[in-house]
Amino acid sequence: MNNITEAVVSIATLIVGAGILALIVSKNSQTSQVITSGGNAFSNMLATAMGPVTGYTPGNGNLSLYGQL
Repeated sequence: MNNITEAVVSIATLIVGAGILALIVSKNSQTSQVITSGGNAFSNMLATAMGPVTGYTPGNGNLSLYGQL
């Protein structure tokens, strides 16, 4: 049974890898915009998590990580 599970996981991994590769090399995938959006999302999450220390509050237009007086 363990060999069957390994085979299924290997095949699933290959299928997902082929799909990711197809998205990366496709002319219609807009990969750079997806990567940029992911980076911006991570940056906002990090700034929000640090908010209690830095004074940053999301949505107030304050892009600085320093607290307001």
